[in-house]
Amino acid sequence: MFDSWLFWIVTVAIWVALAFWPARVAGRKGHSFVGYFILSLFFFPLALIMAYMVKDRAGLYVRGAHA
Repeated sequence: MFDSWLFWIVTVAIWVALAFWPARVAGRKGHSFVGYFILSLFFFPLALIMAYMVKDRAGLYVRGAHA
């Protein structure tokens, strides 16, 4: 089964799809989507933890504009 090209295509597709998760979370918080995407391709657990722990920079600009 591991020699099947379909298995590898599906595996890579799932790997890349999972990498979007931390990137999307960080992007919504105002951090670099591309940076977190690349980080999560190689270090998914670290990127996921970092994405949820970083401060929300996007909300600071909105609050600062109304003050």
